[in-house]
Amino acid sequence: MATTLAPPKPPPPAGSIGGITKEEQLVIFASSLGTVFEWYDFYLYGSLAAIIGKQFFSALNETSAFIFALLAFAAGFAVRPFGAIVFGRLGDMIGRKYTFLVTILIMGLSTFIVGLLPSYATIGVAAPIILIGLRLLQGLALGGEYGGAATYVAEHAPPGKRGFFTSFIQTTATIGLFLSLLVILGCRNLLGPAFDTWGWRIPFVLSALLLAISVYIRLKLSESPVFKRMKEEGKASKAPLTESFLRWGNLKVVLLILFGGTAGQGVVWYTGMFYELFFLQQTLKVDPSTANILVAIALVLATPFFIVFGALSDKIGRKRIIMAGCVIAALTYFPVFKALTRAANPDIAAAEAAHPVTVVADPKDCSVQFDPIGKTQFTTSCDLVKSFLAKRAIPYTNEEAPAGTIASAKIGGGATISSFPGRQLAPAEFKTQNAAFQKQMTDAVNAAGYPTKADPNKINRPMVIFLLWLLAIYVTLVYAPIAAWLVELFPARIRYTSMSLPYHIGNGWFGGFLPTIAFAMVAATGDIYYGLWYPIVIAVMTAVIGTLFLPETKDREIHHA
Repeated sequence: MATTLAPPKPPPPAGSIGGITKEEQLVIFASSLGTVFEWYDFYLYGSLAAIIGKQFFSALNETSAFIFALLAFAAGFAVRPFGAIVFGRLGDMIGRKYTFLVTILIMGLSTFIVGLLPSYATIGVAAPIILIGLRLLQGLALGGEYGGAATYVAEHAPPGKRGFFTSFIQTTATIGLFLSLLVILGCRNLLGPAFDTWGWRIPFVLSALLLAISVYIRLKLSESPVFKRMKEEGKASKAPLTESFLRWGNLKVVLLILFGGTAGQGVVWYTGMFYELFFLQQTLKVDPSTANILVAIALVLATPFFIVFGALSDKIGRKRIIMAGCVIAALTYFPVFKALTRAANPDIAAAEAAHPVTVVADPKDCSVQFDPIGKTQFTTSCDLVKSFLAKRAIPYTNEEAPAGTIASAKIGGGATISSFPGRQLAPAEFKTQNAAFQKQMTDAVNAAGYPTKADPNKINRPMVIFLLWLLAIYVTLVYAPIAAWLVELFPARIRYTSMSLPYHIGNGWFGGFLPTIAFAMVAATGDIYYGLWYPIVIAVMTAVIGTLFLPETKDREIHHA
């Protein structure tokens, strides 16, 4: 049973703002700023996934290299729950402040080393192995960061304003992503083509400067007043892992908030912050600089709404805002992304409408267009057709053909391009026939109007920005109140541990793997929108479980051990 701690400190003196003294305002600002830098480090990799795929997974085909680069990105998310366990335990036992220092050091050093890491062309397979190892270290560090930052700020905030104050922590991920995009854009514009060969390393190396600033700031932090009182009164937990996960009363809340809160919040976040950027670049073939600028503008316009919805959650509750975000996102993702296609690359939309592509093939002859180890040979007639379409990001549907049929592609009501039985040919003959087949396919899809890249003169920039802003608004709905909700669900003595694990499973696993899963689903089906089913299903699950089984907590007292 939870025990009540001694009453909080007396009311702050005159001159304080919102019940927070100037000293505590500085503490909260410093905590948030350090978290911005940490998210900057983490998102550099995501923003540069396409380039990193070419640098470190160059042995794979183009589609597999990008998906595997996303998988390496997701590897950092895979270990976030383990970081939550390790650092959550430390945060509940020795304090919030010292845990911050450890996480920022691990994150900053790992990112700096990525900027110096030789590519696959230089050191071979060791390059992707070391890269994934560094991503794992980043994930461990971030697993310990968020729970501490959210707990730290919430425990400084006055009653009735926890949603408002923790919403500033929620902006840090967006600001960190925005900062990474700005640095990337600056380097790309300054260096031109050299950015793709070596200039991409500069944003990673610059993290050393951000690391120094962050450590300096964190050394100035004071410990959380709630944790101080807990230690002084001897009420801190001696076994936070046991109390959090081996006692059903608390474990039940952990599981409910995972499936009824953070899972849906995670997929909505990553759809609106990362998947739409990858969708613009990889599927719609928008120039990376243009895509980054459009996303950055949308983020600037949407970021204030973290504060708006955080403050609103203090008045109407956390739960209803988060559930509304999940439901609205699930209902509108398909129309929003289809509108994004028409606005960003109308030629794809027009070609698909006028000349839809159908692959006619024996299903047994077809493989999923994803080769994670670079050894699969896509040489069946079906694979040759689908490999071409996947590389060009051309949407298609599938039509089953009788067993043994040579695969073909029907381009609208016009050309039908037949493949050839690649596996039955000698290497020289395969090369000759494949060259002829590739030319036929290229001529046919070009004639049908399928573009190799988005025409910058045809991009409806105001509409693209609006749609990206709308996706980011969904993010603010589900993300702004989540920190306060998590903090209020658990007692102080095990708060860091208990809230960190469901948060990082929901975000790190359900959310972090979203780009990889979604693009693999697209590669398997040929439908460029098919990957959206993943976030939609998870968001609906969260809305149902959260609405039925989780409580509203906005008026709860959090000074309970």
